Amino acid sequence: MLEFLRHFAHVTQSSWGSILDVVLVAALIYQILLLIRGTRAAPMLMGVGALAVAFYIAHVSNLRTLDWLVGTMLPYSIFALIVIFQIEIRHALARLGRKLTFSRGMPSNVSDAYDDIVLAANLFSQNQTGALIVIEREIGLRTYIESGVAMDARLSYDLLATIFRPSAPLHDGAVILQKDRIAAAACFLPLSMNPLLSTQLGTRHRAGIGITEETDAISVIVSEETGAISLAVSGAIERDITPEKLRQRLSELTRRFVARTSVPSSIESAGMENEQFAGENGTGKAER
Repeated sequence: MLEFLRHFAHVTQSSWGSILDVVLVAALIYQILLLIRGTRAAPMLMGVGALAVAFYIAHVSNLRTLDWLVGTMLPYSIFALIVIFQIEIRHALARLGRKLTFSRGMPSNVSDAYDDIVLAANLFSQNQTGALIVIEREIGLRTYIESGVAMDARLSYDLLATIFRPSAPLHDGAVILQKDRIAAAACFLPLSMNPLLSTQLGTRHRAGIGITEETDAISVIVSEETGAISLAVSGAIERDITPEKLRQRLSELTRRFVARTSVPSSIESAGMENEQFAGENGTGKAER
């Protein structure tokens, strides 16, 4: 009887270990699929899977030449996969790091600062003033901050309107925000090389998307050609959104409540345009 109980306990322990093993593997596969869903890696991973199946069939079918070729190339294929999926791997490690940190959200005064972004984006949209605002989150943007003009100034609607004024020396390039402060202006950003992007997107939009492919930052883009407001995050872009939609998305992405401030009407914005852009003839604009 004692021997039976020992055997039963051993079998039960092994069963629980097997169940835990299967659950962990399933969770890992699910997280990988969730990570690549809707990205360029999804069709590439399907291609890799098809090649793996073909190589397995060649192995079991005793196709010696192909089997030898696969065995020879297999060690190098691991490095090839790392190169191909480098962006997705960086995103996965960054997401894991964010989950392991204790910082959940941002200071309470950041929500008011982000509402200044919404008001400024609305002004730029109505005046057809090009603008690119990058919001830093967990991954630091020091490399890109150092490429611009350091400011370290408190974020405000008036300061954003001044920076992106067409006659201002800092209006070209991106403004990078760190919490409720403007870290730098006229910053250079990496351009997205995604071939699936619309050919209608200019350099400003590709730069706004490119920084979100490399980091977890958020980009707010205003087209100088059409005045349309866009939001880029995780390599994807949401085009032609309203100021209210921008406010909602910033609230969701930063996990903070963004205070609701009335967006100026076209009449009020026209008045601000006369005050802030006096002397500008508005000619010579082109999408950057």
